[in-house]
Amino acid sequence: MKKNYLVILALAIIILFFIQLAGTLVESIYILDLMNSRLDAKVLGVLFFFTPILLTPFYKKTPRQLTWITFIVLLLTRGILPYLKTANQVLISGIGTFAVLSLFLLLLSAKPKGETPSQIGLSGSAGLALAVGLSVLLRTLNYGIEYSLTPAGGWVGWGLGLCLGWLLLQLDLESKPAATEKKSGSATAAILGLFLILTLVWFAFSAPAVIARWTEGNYTLIVLTISLLALAWVLLSLNRPQLLAHINANILLFWNLIFTLSLTATILVHRVPFPPTPDSAPVVVTSPGWFAHIPLILMLLLFPVIFLDMRLFLDRVQQAEPTPRNLIPGILLGSLMVILLVFMHIFTNVWGYVKPISPPFRNAFWLPYFLLSGLITLLAWRIKENEAEPDVVGTFHWGWVLLLGVIFLGTLVRALPTERIQVSAEDRSSLVVMTFNTQQSNDDFGEKSYDRQLELIRRASPDILSLQETDSTRISLNNNDYVRYYAEKLGYYSYFGPTPVTGTYGTAILSKYPLLNTRTVFTYSDKDETGIAEAEIEVAGRRFTIYDVHPDGSDTAMLVFAKVLLERSKDKPYVVALGDYNLRDYEEAYKLIDAVYTNVWTSIYPSKISADGVDMSGENRIDHIFLSPTLHARNPIYVLVPESATDHAVHWTEIYWDNP
Repeated sequence: MKKNYLVILALAIIILFFIQLAGTLVESIYILDLMNSRLDAKVLGVLFFFTPILLTPFYKKTPRQLTWITFIVLLLTRGILPYLKTANQVLISGIGTFAVLSLFLLLLSAKPKGETPSQIGLSGSAGLALAVGLSVLLRTLNYGIEYSLTPAGGWVGWGLGLCLGWLLLQLDLESKPAATEKKSGSATAAILGLFLILTLVWFAFSAPAVIARWTEGNYTLIVLTISLLALAWVLLSLNRPQLLAHINANILLFWNLIFTLSLTATILVHRVPFPPTPDSAPVVVTSPGWFAHIPLILMLLLFPVIFLDMRLFLDRVQQAEPTPRNLIPGILLGSLMVILLVFMHIFTNVWGYVKPISPPFRNAFWLPYFLLSGLITLLAWRIKENEAEPDVVGTFHWGWVLLLGVIFLGTLVRALPTERIQVSAEDRSSLVVMTFNTQQSNDDFGEKSYDRQLELIRRASPDILSLQETDSTRISLNNNDYVRYYAEKLGYYSYFGPTPVTGTYGTAILSKYPLLNTRTVFTYSDKDETGIAEAEIEVAGRRFTIYDVHPDGSDTAMLVFAKVLLERSKDKPYVVALGDYNLRDYEEAYKLIDAVYTNVWTSIYPSKISADGVDMSGENRIDHIFLSPTLHARNPIYVLVPESATDHAVHWTEIYWDNP
């Protein structure tokens, strides 16, 4: 077992690649299809999850050759992935997902050369924990965006791929023929369990920003807790593996049950009871109290149980010695569950667009996570060890301390908030305010455009920035946290607004000034959840109230939104209400707002055409900035598609006020 680290490192890279490739596959399909509110043939890309069954007839016949073929495919697809356009990423990430899942299954019988068969459960458990630590690092390095999937960080994928190739050279890749045909049931359950664990890690724990956005919890503490516990598990697996072997079935069952309950409760305590009818009062959500973080704390402390489950399932597969034919039911069932859980997760967000399938998943964000953790618990309870594990001697080495220490310290440094921009709040007589529908940081062609959007923001240098369609910390957008990226790069304060748990398209407020009294107000909706982000700032002795809006739905829903906005803002002296209103000049809800507040564009350009010829008189002017009568505007600007690097025109203006 002295060279067990070879298997651990190989499995860690493979699992990390699975998270990256599966995430990119779902993201690219979503960008091309569901972001345009339709399904077409591209959605069939999810069938790549089934493709590993194509190689199962060859697993026992030519395992070495097959391993190297799948490795080469994986190396090439993962290597070129960051440099491709979205449409090409569907195919390449799909092929890569096929290769990485196939390679994972092939390595279940691998062992270091000259060694006895490795304890794959122990190696896989440590490999999964190391993959989590690496994924957390790569996302934290780039302020919430997976660094190795960007063109600038593409070298990381090549480097890890070549490292994996070297590791494979050190392993005996010949499979051990099964002595007798065994029942496939236990192997099927174990393989299903492996797919579920990989999915749960992909959905949440590989990207802690996801959990921070669910809960409005402290990002730094959540990131460091997950990183520390995952890396500590690697050390424990190497240095004291015998301690893990003494955890009996009853303890494992109890641990899994409490973890399932705490994970589900972590989401449920942030679930919003949306207004059921147009006459219902709006629901106001403020920062969660300390009691709401109790399930979060429990869940974070208990999540390493998935590493124990990984060990159990891998050991069962090794004990069962399944034939290629016996692998097929587990792969099919596991792949089917992955696809169903992916769609279930996405439908909680787009429930109003994919009828009749999606409406039942409204406000059910908790459901895929409950099913994932609950099924893992059930499978772990049903699976029993057929034979006692031999005593395992630790293979601790100081090199591991160095490697894991570097990973944790790198995570720590980048998880800390950056310094906020320093601006004076006194002697100001004007502010620049900007509204930007980022389309989850994609342009009108479905290509990632966050850096171009960031440059446009820097060009305007707004004091207040309202963002819409910012709900990217979900698997449909590969868990990328673009709001955090913008805030950290700009040095702005930020309020994320409605959390992903609520299923909205996201409204977020960024500011050069500290944001006060942040809250989200939900109004009646029949298509999208309508969550208005609200905040206040203090400038020059005045308190400004900011409303960031993105309503959608029927005329009734839009009228409810307009009335709630006016009611909540009527007693505020300095109001700035900006966002993607999805309203045009002739619509009744627009007219209600326009009768009370000043639209900055039409107040300067009554013809709706600017002095330099920017014509905003058509149907596409739905992004507006409204001001209370105490405020005035000058030099309003629209930057049109495609220069806006999104599918909306970007709008900003300078506002000023009269001296008292």
